[in-house]
Amino acid sequence: MTEKEEILVIKDLHVRVDDKEILKGVSLTVRRGEIHALMGRNGSGKSTLSYTLMGHPRYKVTAGQIWYKGSDLTALAADERSRSGIYLAFQYPVAIPGVSVSNFLRAAVKSRRGTDVPVKEFRKELRNRMSSLNIKDDFLSRYINDGFSGGEKKRLEILQMELLAPDLAVLDETDSGLDIDALKTVASGINSMTGPDVAILLITHYQRLLNYITPDYVHVMQDGQIVMSGGSELAHQLEARGYDWVAPAPVV
Repeated sequence: MTEKEEILVIKDLHVRVDDKEILKGVSLTVRRGEIHALMGRNGSGKSTLSYTLMGHPRYKVTAGQIWYKGSDLTALAADERSRSGIYLAFQYPVAIPGVSVSNFLRAAVKSRRGTDVPVKEFRKELRNRMSSLNIKDDFLSRYINDGFSGGEKKRLEILQMELLAPDLAVLDETDSGLDIDALKTVASGINSMTGPDVAILLITHYQRLLNYITPDYVHVMQDGQIVMSGGSELAHQLEARGYDWVAPAPVV
């Protein structure tokens, strides 16, 4: 059997935000075709890891290494990381009044693919993907996330991901604030992306999203470190036992 490519390799990563150290030695390897779920309490460092991977300037790597497709990721700016095939779905997508969803998506796809997509071809692909996510046509003329419900925001995140076809998709609590119908739709969209070429890092608090997406690996983050890893059964154990079973809550 051919060894799968290590698309993301993190070694002893330490990250500071302002004057506070948040990540305190994270190590993680993700290969193509794998789904990794990262779970943990609020404040454990999960979102910090996602923003660091995407190159947010506020998040400073003070030690350790991040390798993406064999190259040093920290040498790339955020836009270069995006064009190279990293996608981040935000927990709290921001509104951008004045920019239509249609124009935004076409510009993003052009940047990712490095060439313009003919309007007719783009519209056909876009509507096919919108249909699978239960998104109505009038969605395209609206401004990005302006007045969107929580479910609409998350559907737009998944629609972007499908169009951009990333090599590494980082989903930061995409299930946050979703009702059960929206959760199923979003999970279906994520499942449609799975395959031998895509690696997914799925960040979540709860096991409920994993009722619809089966991860290959589950990792638990506590106080800026990954303290336990296992298979998909670990998520069920966490649901039954809580995070105190893994490690006690930090004293504040």
